[in-house]
Amino acid sequence: MKMNIMPSFSDSKHRRSPRGEALLPQKQGYRVLETPEAGFDGASTSGAIFNLSTTVVGAGIMALPATVNQLGLIPGLFAIIFVSMLTGSSIDKILRFSRASKSATYSGVAADAFGGTGRNILQVCIVINNLGMLVVYMIIIGDVLSGTWEDGFHHKGVMEEWFGEHWWTTRSALLMFTTLFVFAPFISFKRVDSLRYTSALSVGFVIVFVAITAGVTIVKLMEGKIEMPRLMPKLENQASFWKLFTTVPVLVTAYICHHNVLPIANELRDPTQMKLIVRKSLMFCSSLYIATSFFGLVLFGDHILDDVLANFDGDLGIPYSSLLDDLIRVSYGLHLMLVFPIVFFSLRLNVDGLLFPYAIPIAFSEKRFFSMTVALMGFIFMGANFIPSIWDAFQFTGATAAVCVGYIFPAAITLSALLETRANGQGDDLGSIHAVYPQS
Repeated sequence: MKMNIMPSFSDSKHRRSPRGEALLPQKQGYRVLETPEAGFDGASTSGAIFNLSTTVVGAGIMALPATVNQLGLIPGLFAIIFVSMLTGSSIDKILRFSRASKSATYSGVAADAFGGTGRNILQVCIVINNLGMLVVYMIIIGDVLSGTWEDGFHHKGVMEEWFGEHWWTTRSALLMFTTLFVFAPFISFKRVDSLRYTSALSVGFVIVFVAITAGVTIVKLMEGKIEMPRLMPKLENQASFWKLFTTVPVLVTAYICHHNVLPIANELRDPTQMKLIVRKSLMFCSSLYIATSFFGLVLFGDHILDDVLANFDGDLGIPYSSLLDDLIRVSYGLHLMLVFPIVFFSLRLNVDGLLFPYAIPIAFSEKRFFSMTVALMGFIFMGANFIPSIWDAFQFTGATAAVCVGYIFPAAITLSALLETRANGQGDDLGSIHAVYPQS
């Protein structure tokens, strides 16, 4: 029964074979740690698809319509598809080399290729990315529930609109209630698969958001109230050209899920299905991204904001506009609440790996599991209450840690494997790598 949810002892101590054979397939197995929860016989394919899709679709979906507006409709949609294909390729490399090196975690693959230093650098990148994203999620949840200030004007949250201004509708109080009664129960699970139902529900909330946006757009198109957006980017000067590159962090962040791929794969009844799961998940998420970007851009045009959720704060020009605004904001807020635990799972795993690389897996230490969970949640809660701008943090993590986690490390690991196959006289191209490191 293959059910390891934390790094194996071999990963924790980043034991490596001699340098010339670091990534070459090994004949011997490695110690598999069973989950402390009895009665678990492996995760289902559908649960894995929901968990991976939930990891992918986070706050990035709300920034994509503005990103596509910046690039133009046609190049923007092609960019979404291209990054999806690039993500699929990078995840394929992680899966391939994890089997060759007998590693149970992404950081274990990095350790086998680059030693303990490479492993630590990757874990730091994952921690920065996940920590930044979780703070952003909590800030957006606070904006949805209690409102936000922008240019001296207060945009009311749904709780203020429904119940008025009270101490329990303030931002800090609502975030505290969310932390205690929503986040705390879900982040206490020690298996990713335990979150499969909340992941399915979170995907459902995203579909509700996309469906309402599409419906409003179609109605206004039929009434002739909106026009088609720009198909190509507006290049007026050199500055406008360089501004196109500011879209890269958003596109990159929108597909980051690499840190959860192996924990999800390790819990499957049939781990060889992971490549198919990744393909289905990326196709589904790309469809959601394309639909959100297209209908959001057509609906709001050049008036679209960096966070499209902020556009749903006024009259949409159709009946029941206020009700639809609330449904969209609430569905997205609930979606982020359910995304939070699965990203937190990877954050806790990698922080523990950095601080206690030689200890037993955190799932087997109740004291470490509890203290790590409380400390990380406290840090995220403080950050959500005091960080002024989510989009500065969003672009920083997207341009640095997310790029490293999603693309630089998989490429570097592939290059390391290529050098090893060449040194061993087994070829010097990708075809040789695929022969030496079979996918299954």
